[in-house]
Amino acid sequence: MDYKKTLIRLFVILILSPLVVYLFLWAAKLAGSTYEMSHGETWIIWLLMAIVINLSIIKKARANNKIGGLEIDQ
Repeated sequence: MDYKKTLIRLFVILILSPLVVYLFLWAAKLAGSTYEMSHGETWIIWLLMAIVINLSIIKKARANNKIGGLEIDQ
């Protein structure tokens, strides 16, 4: 297991997840909706988005039979 690649991927996912959340909130605001979230709700959504993004990256990598540049057997 390559710890450096794993930590970099985790850092990128944790940075990308709030951007996705705010993109959805911005799109909802353009549509006329208003949402207010507490700090706890924001934190939970941030973690859930990080999990979803991580799973989508892993699923895409498995579709290509590669994770971290390594071939995997299915």
